[in-house]
Amino acid sequence: MEQKTIKWGIIGLGKIANKFATDLTTVSNSKLHAVASRSAKKSKEFSKKYGVEKTYNSYELLAKDDEIDAVYIATPHSFHKEHTILCLQHKKAVLCEKPFAMNLTEVKQMIALAKQNNVLLMEALWTYFLPHITYVLEIVNQKTFGELLELHTDFGFRAKYDLKSRLIKKEVGGGSLLDIGIYPIFMALSTLGVPKQIDAKATFFETGADSECNMTFNYQNGTAKLKSTLLKETKTEAIFTFEKAVVKINKRFHEPSTVTILKDNSKKTIDFKYSTIGYNFEIEHFNHLLREGKKESDVMSFDFSIKLIKTIDDIRELIGLQYESF
Repeated sequence: MEQKTIKWGIIGLGKIANKFATDLTTVSNSKLHAVASRSAKKSKEFSKKYGVEKTYNSYELLAKDDEIDAVYIATPHSFHKEHTILCLQHKKAVLCEKPFAMNLTEVKQMIALAKQNNVLLMEALWTYFLPHITYVLEIVNQKTFGELLELHTDFGFRAKYDLKSRLIKKEVGGGSLLDIGIYPIFMALSTLGVPKQIDAKATFFETGADSECNMTFNYQNGTAKLKSTLLKETKTEAIFTFEKAVVKINKRFHEPSTVTILKDNSKKTIDFKYSTIGYNFEIEHFNHLLREGKKESDVMSFDFSIKLIKTIDDIRELIGLQYESF
């Protein structure tokens, strides 16, 4: 039986929306049906680039479009809750870009409304669905090389200091922690779990957004050393030290990459032969959930999203980072 074609809408047409739209073209029985931006020029340019049937200058009009099955929300962090709720109210399945929202309270409100309206909702942490991440998680869960003792992972690049940039603007959730720190934190939570104790220190831009954050997660039998920075380029690797081997996800671990295993003086690198940017894997998962009538992912579950945002909230408290309007 031929699969139902999932018609997608996108709200917010920045850099990440372009990546999503590019990979959506590689997913069978999927179609980008409509896009919305507050900029008419941006909507028209995006639509022309990807051959989109409908363009809207209003997010509400897109949410009301009866032909749309799912909406991908790619607006700045501080708008995630508002735009998710808008779509859920119109019974649209929502894939909302990470971080899910600004804090635990907002995330719980979004989840509650999804359950109330019986609509599929998932946080778009695309890294979770990449084959090399699945491969490493299986090594951890099956204890292939014994217990995981230590994790070292970082994510850093030098951001242009532009006061108009969402990375620098505190009022839209700018800073290293929410934007890129979420990836090292995800890596720790998905392998070692919720830490017993967290140490964290940060530096800040003049805007009040964090420029760098260094974190240590302490576990009963393990440690995770995590770093996010907008001040310099880092290796952006994830190094797992097990009892019997070291496993390394190579440069830019959060996106399509290779995995190197160091064991008994031998070195083996696995190439996963990616042919896309990598967003297609989460799209395929979400499409499957939608076709099966599921309302929650068994991978990026509500429980995991809650653990993730609560951990981020705890770190913000430790470093003294507050978003006054939330």
